[in-house]
Amino acid sequence: MLGVVLARYFWLDEGSPSNMLFTAAVTGALIAFVVLLSRRLLFASVLVSALIVVVVAVASVKRSIMNMVVHAYDLIFYLSSWSTISFLWSDHRRYVLAFLAAVSAVLAVSWLAYRADPSRLPRRWAAGGLVLCTLLAALGAYAKGERRHMQFYFSGLYLSSFYASWGETIEALYRGTLLEAAIKPAGPPFALPRACPTSVKPPHIILVHQESVVQPSLFRSLRYDGTVDPFFRSDDQELHALRVETYGGASWLTEFSLLAGVSTHSFGGMRQFVQTFTQNKLKDTLPQALQRCDYRNVVFYPMLKNFVSNDRFYSSIGLKEIFDLKAQGAPSAQERDSFYYGNALKEMERHFKTSTKPLFTFIQTMSAHWPYDYKYEPQLDVPGGGPGTDPEMSEYLRRVAIAKMDYEAMVQQLIDRFPNERFLIVHYGDHHPMATRTLLGYRDETEAEDVLLDPDSIGFHTYYAVHGINYRVPPLPRFQPLDVAYLGSLILELAGLPLSDSHGERLRLMSLCNGRYYSCARREDILAFHRRLIDSGVVMTD
Repeated sequence: MLGVVLARYFWLDEGSPSNMLFTAAVTGALIAFVVLLSRRLLFASVLVSALIVVVVAVASVKRSIMNMVVHAYDLIFYLSSWSTISFLWSDHRRYVLAFLAAVSAVLAVSWLAYRADPSRLPRRWAAGGLVLCTLLAALGAYAKGERRHMQFYFSGLYLSSFYASWGETIEALYRGTLLEAAIKPAGPPFALPRACPTSVKPPHIILVHQESVVQPSLFRSLRYDGTVDPFFRSDDQELHALRVETYGGASWLTEFSLLAGVSTHSFGGMRQFVQTFTQNKLKDTLPQALQRCDYRNVVFYPMLKNFVSNDRFYSSIGLKEIFDLKAQGAPSAQERDSFYYGNALKEMERHFKTSTKPLFTFIQTMSAHWPYDYKYEPQLDVPGGGPGTDPEMSEYLRRVAIAKMDYEAMVQQLIDRFPNERFLIVHYGDHHPMATRTLLGYRDETEAEDVLLDPDSIGFHTYYAVHGINYRVPPLPRFQPLDVAYLGSLILELAGLPLSDSHGERLRLMSLCNGRYYSCARREDILAFHRRLIDSGVVMTD
């Protein structure tokens, strides 16, 4: 009966046949392992089945709260420190009590099954079953391929996702840290300054995350209206390329690398979850450095703030004032850029009337986000692609033109409304839109997660642009492209702020590595930098 119930669950909720094979085989291996220890088949089946019920229930609850399902590393992350345990108890007490009750029920029903089980299977049978199921699990894992990088953020596949996450969890535990680093101490510890001496009030900083925006000039075969090109240029009239670490989605990877100043690739298989597993473990991020210099930090976020647990991550790195979809009164999660700019300008006006503090405003836009199968803002007459351009790309180019229009209007409002304030504005593309996949050699129907690119592919190239209002922007580095992990430290330097030891070292590595971070030819220097971050407590690993 238990076998039938499990088989039905695998069939309905665990996706493709290869994924079902992997999930069923791992489950069978777990049952065989318990039989090997106890020789009791009923007890083993009840115990494993009850644990599966708990995993699926916890995954469902976690996704409803945090937009993420259960990962094996959750066991270490949430139970390894009193701070996370106290967070669970204070914010989600009823779920903690329900979990404890469920564990108690698992123990009780398993004990009853153990006492009632008359079977005593030979251990050689159990060992044979364990070997067979392990081989089938390996076959299923090979057939299903790599886990899709967005899998932990959607419903379904709860059990297979949990099983698959053990590999990267064990890798991280073996490594001893989430962050790849040199094994031995690699230099003096980084000191965190207590003060931020500046001779004059620094400029207000506006950082604009241009969702899915990339310079059309990357693709020479693309026919488009060249009037959008100035949007991608800085005050020096140059286009500065940026290398990001994701294609077509997963914007939080670009966010993390920029704000934390560390490549997500340096977290290995755990990189999709860095914002969750580094909460309260980072000490010298871009927002924290700005806080130290007396900046007030605010973020205008187009989604609900608990999306992929962003609210807790933001708060832990110094972005405590979060104007999310609800706080901004957004009718949807894909408003026109002018909506978010308008809200930010209103908050700036309130701030400048009541405070002399410099302001850091992080604005995330959404108009260029997919899908591209409908006309966004159809009443606007803006250019798309030239004759023969793919319809999705043509629509995407319309949205780039709209983004340019709204950005230029925002800049003009800053000039008109705040003539006595100085601003440093940086905007950047977080990743390519799906509309570029055909230009990269893929078919129309290819999903973002199936676009597999060489690390040096232009599919990871976007841009960053820097502008000053009443502020002269210092010369920008000439690396083409610059890896996104350096951009946060560069912003601090461009604002004329004193750099901490770790930010200064990051900029030294930027020059040493010719703008590369994870793929730096002098990889030992990057790993030594990580070791110093860990040894200094700038990045905590426990």
